[in-house]
Amino acid sequence: MNTPELIVMLTDHDVTVPNAAEVFEACKNAPAKYWGMKEKGLPLEQMKALFASFRACGKTGVLEVVAYTEEECLQGAQMAADCGCDMLLGTLFYDSVNDFCQKNGIKYMPFVGTVSGRPSVLEGDIAQIVAQAQECVRKGAYGVDLLGYRYQGDAEKLSRELVKGLNAPVCIAGSINSFQRLDRIQEISPAFYTIGGAFFDRCFGDEICDQIHFVCRYMQKHVVVK
Repeated sequence: MNTPELIVMLTDHDVTVPNAAEVFEACKNAPAKYWGMKEKGLPLEQMKALFASFRACGKTGVLEVVAYTEEECLQGAQMAADCGCDMLLGTLFYDSVNDFCQKNGIKYMPFVGTVSGRPSVLEGDIAQIVAQAQECVRKGAYGVDLLGYRYQGDAEKLSRELVKGLNAPVCIAGSINSFQRLDRIQEISPAFYTIGGAFFDRCFGDEICDQIHFVCRYMQKHVVVK
């Protein structure tokens, strides 16, 4: 079984926290390789500086964009390029965004399914979501961003079916806020999963750095609690 990679999101309620730089500075030696933020919450210059800090510490920078129109999604992709980030999560899939990411060396993982709102929610038929994900990858997306626990249905069935049915990386994002859900992530074994608000809500302990260390160790054990 592969160990899914944690993406630490310096976000709460789908917005980057105002003290994101301070949190990263305090936690930069944590074992998580992937660190990210949303497109809202910080001025662009502060975002650029924080992505530069990620790179200086050997981390992989991730931007997740909660946007739905083509214009907004393209703006998010441009922001990712301006920040020099490595991976773009979110947006709805548009050929224009996909082309932009390929030209700028950004790994693109768009939302799949019917996504709306902020914090975002996911709807749609499981088979159709899997087919949509397969089409995104066929067109050149690196993988897909699945709002698994934001799904208005059987979240774990959807996640299992998508990971099983897609020959590409899947990131399960949003509302992973309990040890039971960590266990299910271990079972489903996506390439990536995100935790943001749950760290700030102290779902896995007290200090954010301690929580990151603990979650990384916990996931390495491959112990599934039934």
